Amino acid sequence: MRLENIGKVAKKFGICEEFLEYYGKYKAKVDFDKLYANLKNEKDGKLVLVTAITPTKAGEGKTTTTIALIDGLAKIQQKAIGCLREPSLGPVFGLKGGATGGGKVTIEPQEDINLHFTGDMHALTSSINLISAIIDNHIYQGNELKIDPNKIVWKRSLDMNDRELRTIQIGLGSDKNGIVREDHFQITVASEMMAIMCLAKSEDDFIERVKNIIVAYTFDDKPVYLKDLSISKAIDKLMREALKPNIVQTQEHNLVFVHGGPFANIAHGCSSLMATKLALKLAPVVVTEAGFGSDLGAEKFFDIKSRIGNLNPNCVVLVATIRALKLHGGVNFEDLEKENIEALEIGFKNLEQHYQNMRKYNVPVVVAINHFKQDSDNEVKKLIELLNKNYYPYAFLDGFLKGGEGSRELANKVMEILDTKKSDFSPLYSLNLSIEEKIEKIAKEIYRADGIEISEVAKAKIEQYRLLGKENLPICIAKTQSSFSDDAKLLNAPRNFTLHVKDVSLSNGAGFIVVYTGNILTMPGLPKIPAAVKMESEL
Repeated sequence: MRLENIGKVAKKFGICEEFLEYYGKYKAKVDFDKLYANLKNEKDGKLVLVTAITPTKAGEGKTTTTIALIDGLAKIQQKAIGCLREPSLGPVFGLKGGATGGGKVTIEPQEDINLHFTGDMHALTSSINLISAIIDNHIYQGNELKIDPNKIVWKRSLDMNDRELRTIQIGLGSDKNGIVREDHFQITVASEMMAIMCLAKSEDDFIERVKNIIVAYTFDDKPVYLKDLSISKAIDKLMREALKPNIVQTQEHNLVFVHGGPFANIAHGCSSLMATKLALKLAPVVVTEAGFGSDLGAEKFFDIKSRIGNLNPNCVVLVATIRALKLHGGVNFEDLEKENIEALEIGFKNLEQHYQNMRKYNVPVVVAINHFKQDSDNEVKKLIELLNKNYYPYAFLDGFLKGGEGSRELANKVMEILDTKKSDFSPLYSLNLSIEEKIEKIAKEIYRADGIEISEVAKAKIEQYRLLGKENLPICIAKTQSSFSDDAKLLNAPRNFTLHVKDVSLSNGAGFIVVYTGNILTMPGLPKIPAAVKMESEL
């Protein structure tokens, strides 16, 4: 594969050398402040969100579809830029593997992007752990702020899956080792620092948000903000380069921003707002994605990112596969190769719910069927029949095998919608609702739960946030990606269930409230055979 110098790719979209900082030949950072100021009078392009049905282990190929659509648009002479999340080392070495697409639709250089890339994850991890070190040192040196060691809410982080670090004891041994207390690690991408990086509108906005992080509470339950620690300037220095969006290219030399990467089940699941806003000034069409299924990533893209960033999405691409629909219809993974029309028809209910949910935001939707060679003619015929019966616009996609050439059909369908359908985007809920009402709105409207059940622990914290005047914030629900419900085993489109709110936390700097449901881990563990071990046998 022949890659072009990233400067040459950038130039096609009007990014001159003066705005680039090279990381070798094929990666670069863009000086956001300078370039955005230069483009501020340019009209915004149209924004396309790629999301998916409920994920299965068959793989739906959302990132692959996003890259394929970018290349497909180029094939029909439509200028387009992509915006993707940065991979985390946790999944790369854990269960999922890399996050750069597949087949003939990848972003390059793959290995660089999946591993160290331009150092953003290292900067984030260092910043997060600097805060923890300063908090513990402050307590050890006299605790002028009267921080209660049992009420420290800021967690250390590591960009790795390591279950041993979920709950730890620190300060053990000599009294010179600090204060003995329980502490916790979370994966870097689950930290509020990552959310702030991805929701900040500029470097100045980033620092203001960082200053407003609540890191702990005092003995008399008063919040301690990061600005009280007097380290915002140090964090600014650590994060200055990381805040600049990264650019790479597809195999077909089309431009993609890869910047920021919060998980969608335990965070808000979208790449950085700065990259998105910059791309919208540079191209008439911008294609971005949101993590996992539309009940997680897309809901948060609309209700958090679009609201904070004043974005107006113009089209949703909902990715599905016949294989995944059959799994939702009850087929065992081992039997996926066998034709099963009945299971496909049953599993279609999952796609139906996702489609209906997306239409609640008043944005046009097109279904992208990521095609596999194992899909039988009868299964394809049945799926087309179901789509037509419900009047769902759709296109089949063969990007994995054929690259941009196999993505023309989807590209043409997306452009048809952008040219003929009006988007009248509006969020699902009003921020003026109570915290409980907003949670219930998402649970009933998106998940189709009968209602919500809030633990006493969560109720106490909600009341605390209310007293702090933080009720008018959007909600970020932490939930399993494998089901509309909070039970990963309930596939398809479950009904007659309750959403269980176990805990909540306030991301005051990011500007949302995290709601924990089911068994959600912010520090994942490794599988029995990690992807890191499988790399041993790579050719």
